[in-house]
Amino acid sequence: MSTTDVVVTGLGATTPLGGDVASTWDAMLAGRSGVDAITQEWAAQLPVRIAAQLAVEPSEVLERVRLRKLDRSEAIALIAAHQAWADSGLADAGLDRERLAVSFGSGIGGAQTLLHQDDILEASGPRRVSPHTVPMLMPNGPAAWVGIDLGAQGGVHSMASACATGAEALSLGLDIIRSGRADVVVAGGTEAVVHPLPIAGFASMRAMSTRNDDPEKASRPWDKGRDGFVLGEGAGALVLERADHAAARGATVYARLAGAGITSDGYDIVQPDPECRGGIRAMRRAIQDAGLTGTDIVHVNAHATSTPVGDMGEIKGIRAAIGDHPILTSTKSMSGHLLGAAGALESIATILAIRDGVVPPTINLDDPDDRLDLEVAAHKARPLDIPAAMNNSFGFGGHNVALVFTRA
Repeated sequence: MSTTDVVVTGLGATTPLGGDVASTWDAMLAGRSGVDAITQEWAAQLPVRIAAQLAVEPSEVLERVRLRKLDRSEAIALIAAHQAWADSGLADAGLDRERLAVSFGSGIGGAQTLLHQDDILEASGPRRVSPHTVPMLMPNGPAAWVGIDLGAQGGVHSMASACATGAEALSLGLDIIRSGRADVVVAGGTEAVVHPLPIAGFASMRAMSTRNDDPEKASRPWDKGRDGFVLGEGAGALVLERADHAAARGATVYARLAGAGITSDGYDIVQPDPECRGGIRAMRRAIQDAGLTGTDIVHVNAHATSTPVGDMGEIKGIRAAIGDHPILTSTKSMSGHLLGAAGALESIATILAIRDGVVPPTINLDDPDDRLDLEVAAHKARPLDIPAAMNNSFGFGGHNVALVFTRA
């Protein structure tokens, strides 16, 4: 347990539910789904023709001339990061940029650029390939652009741990501040791969829902009728700040990032350990790191993606690591699964749940799995006094990250 308190002073997001944090949060509390049919022609022959696409296109926020140099994942990372930065009030705080770091990741990265430029190469030859191709597709691109735009000189770090990426980026940000290397870290995740190849690949694995005729009902964590996750796109960004630094400038504090736990399964490249042993260790480590006990955690924003094995394994894990008292939710039922951005967006939802004293609902939980023996805020938002909450993120490769947030 560290003696350095780290707080959250800025939030930003662009998601399938809204173009910013406020609209996304309002949609979550209202139980609205961001999943819809993919209307582009390229989707017509795919086995999966639904996704949770952005509510606000990047072209409505960034200049088109700039977008030509950015992969979609980079563009939305910048949008979320600028929102969080403005929200934090640090732009006018005279921050020493050598004390500012970035920790931002993507599970897949610039796949759209890679595939589009390969099409150009095949059709028109090498001279037609964009000179911006490499900076657009490189995995560290989103983190690098955020760092450049904000003038960060305390280190720029790029996570890539599949669906645990956004949460691991926050964990690294916590470690950076605790180590004394920076006073402020802009941390988060981004993903934008609603494209035929990733969809076809996930569908071939039978990992995705094929409820093409009823998109809004497709993401249904813990429900007997769940048949896989729904691919989403978006970005989430959080400003993490040393608590005394935030207090000295009179910053508004959303919550405290009190603890983090990271483990790995050593089990399978895509299948989660059905006993959630790595997840249990991650949750226990996060609680210990926060200086709390399981009884202190009253709410969990679960990873629960809507897959047959993963959802129920996590239930076992939460019961073992925390107990049978927390009220659970899976906001993926509304946002879809944002892959590398999921941990960041769901951390924002966890923080706002603490701030507002309300658990956002899990929609589409119409026929709960018989093994679901923990309480879920199904269908409607649930008022709840939340001193401490946890966000779980588990990813392909056996990555497990648990984060504990407490009231400021």
